[in-house]
Amino acid sequence: MSTIVDKGVGNFVRIGEKLRKLRLSKGLTQEELAERTDLSRSFISQLESDKTSPSIDTLERILEALGTDLKHFFSDVEEERVVFKKEERVPVYDEPEGVKSEILMSGVEDKEIDPILVTLEPGAQTEEESYHEGSEFGFVIQGRIDLYLDDKRYRLKEGDCFYYKADKKHYVKNSGKKKAVLLWIMID
Repeated sequence: MSTIVDKGVGNFVRIGEKLRKLRLSKGLTQEELAERTDLSRSFISQLESDKTSPSIDTLERILEALGTDLKHFFSDVEEERVVFKKEERVPVYDEPEGVKSEILMSGVEDKEIDPILVTLEPGAQTEEESYHEGSEFGFVIQGRIDLYLDDKRYRLKEGDCFYYKADKKHYVKNSGKKKAVLLWIMID
């Protein structure tokens, strides 16, 4: 049986069960986690079913691959972050000329959306993204944009929004003569 950690009088945590939930919340298979940690899939399986115990070093390696650490893994208190201040936004670097993007919710684990505020100068466009899993939603806050999905163009103006499965090549371009601002949300 796997190590069971006493969390106080009568409160126990089964490491394997908690690791399994964390792995699944990250959308990883046992095989993918094994590859990221240089462990075998069978070891991950035994660990998750509480048939074996990890060393501290191994547990730290697994937790790092899952985007957390020992302190947060064993913490009882999960503080839900509700407010994200403007000054906490993280700029996206390496954007094309005339494009400014800011990640609106940084430092949040297990989020299913990734909202980004995108500002495009006249004529500027984002880099073309290849298809990937998930969906994307956008709301034009200011200006006009063209949304390109594969070879099809969609024109949007202030107040319009878009939604599509991200199984197409896609990018946006400011088709107007003034700055365009949009809220772009990637959905897992």
